[in-house]
Amino acid sequence: MAKRRAYSDDGLGVTMERLMTETGLTYRALADKTDLSAGYLNHIVHGNRPVPSDDVLARLAEAFGVKPEHFREYRIRVITDRLEQMPDLVDRLYKKLG
Repeated sequence: MAKRRAYSDDGLGVTMERLMTETGLTYRALADKTDLSAGYLNHIVHGNRPVPSDDVLARLAEAFGVKPEHFREYRIRVITDRLEQMPDLVDRLYKKLG
């Protein structure tokens, strides 16, 4: 098997599908490992639910054998949280983008 990338460039659903294929986990097996319902997981994969909490992303990461940072959505939240603590940086970035 090829070495898994540290970070996914894809959205959560695509990333989860890829990881399920790589690990051989079905929705039911993933549900058992994460203590989440298979239906809920299916909805996440197909984009029918919003991005889950960091706690859920951490449970998914553990089940797949990756770090939570593997998921792009987790990384975006970390960046957003940090930016909210630095309003001067937000203003400078916004001016550069404008």
